[in-house]
Amino acid sequence: MRLTAAALAVSLLTLPAMAKPKGGVTVALKTSTGQDAGTATFIPAKKNLVINVKLKNLPAGEHAVHIHEHAVCDAPDFKTAGGHFNPDAKKHGMENPAGHHNGDLPQNVTVATDGTGSAHFKVSYLSLDPAAANSIFANGGTSIMVHEKADDMKTDPTGNAGNRIACGVIKPAS
Repeated sequence: MRLTAAALAVSLLTLPAMAKPKGGVTVALKTSTGQDAGTATFIPAKKNLVINVKLKNLPAGEHAVHIHEHAVCDAPDFKTAGGHFNPDAKKHGMENPAGHHNGDLPQNVTVATDGTGSAHFKVSYLSLDPAAANSIFANGGTSIMVHEKADDMKTDPTGNAGNRIACGVIKPAS
């Protein structure tokens, strides 16, 4: 019995970073120093993609969260993630009359003084279907980024959201 418990404990430690919840994917977010910054879970729903973000170890305040075009999160500035995911070549911001990037999310996340925060997004303009033009798995995947400031929801190309402070690579679970 002890051998079985030990084997189970070792196997749990070797699970991949991305688990597959109910047909979705969970992504670990890290700060530029490699500290755990929480998770983002992407779950398909009827005609929508549900994104649940749980943040920790981040500065208090309002923070923008965006989907970026490349599945790379090289510290310290995460610039390798590229710009916002934008397959439809639109402008930035949910309030932009010309339409918004696919990587724009409809609200900011509030992080409390204890460094934690969460948000629930339901969007119709992103997909987990690798064959779809709006798939977050397109071209090898994308990334999810937390910025140092709030998104003003209108200023192109980034919403004046400031530097990138946490990042997670989005790829299909294997």
